Amino acid sequence: MQTAPFVELLAVPSALAKNPLFDIIVENKITIQNYCNALIAKILELRQSQFPAFIDYQFNQVKNPEIWICKLEKLLANNEAFFSSKTAMSRYNKLYFLIEKKRTELQSLRVIDTKLKATKRQINADTDDRYFSFFEAKSYINSLDNFNDKIIYLMDEIFEYNQADIVSLNNKLQPYDKQCNQLIEQLQIMRKVKNDFEKENQEKKATENSSNIPFQKIKLNGPTNIITNAFKQMMVDVKPNGKPYIQGKIKDISQIICLIFDDEKGEPLSQATVQTYLSPNRTDKDPNNDIKVRF
Repeated sequence: MQTAPFVELLAVPSALAKNPLFDIIVENKITIQNYCNALIAKILELRQSQFPAFIDYQFNQVKNPEIWICKLEKLLANNEAFFSSKTAMSRYNKLYFLIEKKRTELQSLRVIDTKLKATKRQINADTDDRYFSFFEAKSYINSLDNFNDKIIYLMDEIFEYNQADIVSLNNKLQPYDKQCNQLIEQLQIMRKVKNDFEKENQEKKATENSSNIPFQKIKLNGPTNIITNAFKQMMVDVKPNGKPYIQGKIKDISQIICLIFDDEKGEPLSQATVQTYLSPNRTDKDPNNDIKVRF
């Protein structure tokens, strides 16, 4: 079964269902695939007379009904083969009718709502049943917290605008789809910059933590594999009590070694190299017997 990119995956296990008839039931981990499978199963399970109530119920559950209904339409289109029989095709057509009806209702509500906000000068374009105002779109975007919701909303608006039968344009404003695309680019740049800042801060904190060592690091006056082999012997060789002298993960031991020692040139040790030297399987990295530390 093909999926659709739902943003909100509102599903529950059967034991937690408040409305078993209309809740989307997923017993295992809630993933896109499991959610879409359960949604198709629910559609095939319900009677057609229950479809309106089911869609209304889901509308009340999700934060953005318009996006959800678009993804439902996409899911149906991607899985048209499931509705090849006459009975199933009837369900398919019924759902499409309800989807279009709901979309019209949502657009009507949006038109009524937005006309209270936008002035005529702030409307980019008009159609017979709605208008497009970037002023309103941007105001709505600013009210959203989730970055993905912002992008999806703008992309849906661009799609609707490109499909709409425009009856009048405001030539004093840029085209609606162009402004939406510019805002998408701006949001993506801002997210990248934000992620870069966060990464930089994390690296800075890590550097500060590593530099705040309350002692002078010990300089090795010989190959690094001598000290690592000494640790490896203590980690691998079993003592009479049935345990090695040092018990710990290679990653943790390598961090400790790098924290304490510098190489012959006074430079920090490479943790990746130290981990390789500590590996029991990498005997080729052990020092020669004449310089090996023996216990």
